[in-house]
Amino acid sequence: MYKFLEQTAEGYMTRAVKTVARDVNMLELSEMFERDDFNSYPVEEDGQVVGIVTKFDILKCFAFTPTQMIPHYADLMNRTVGDVMTPEFIYVRPDTRLTRVLQLMVEHRIRSILVLDNTQRLVGIISREDVIAALKTTARE
Repeated sequence: MYKFLEQTAEGYMTRAVKTVARDVNMLELSEMFERDDFNSYPVEEDGQVVGIVTKFDILKCFAFTPTQMIPHYADLMNRTVGDVMTPEFIYVRPDTRLTRVLQLMVEHRIRSILVLDNTQRLVGIISREDVIAALKTTARE
């Protein structure tokens, strides 16, 4: 377990990250989620991360409100990522200890965290599965 304490996000993150643009509609996004089996995508604009969009964001589109009890599916699926994304998101640096990554995941109940470098460029993403793999690997050592 002591070995885990020394590990950083850089050692376990996924480096080839698929991103999405603000103008992608919900129908396209839902197809991407299905095809890639991801839970979230970073939203990029001009090489900078401007938000994150998750499967939960799609579900929120369908939440009933007092003014609209039955959402119109076609209208909702034409909304864009920019309409539903979360512009404030949690991120870590490559040198962030996995203990901190784990703490953030538990505290905020999130499945993955973006990894940004010092210039705020996306360099990776680290998921719960990555942290679990690190725990297993370091426990064997």
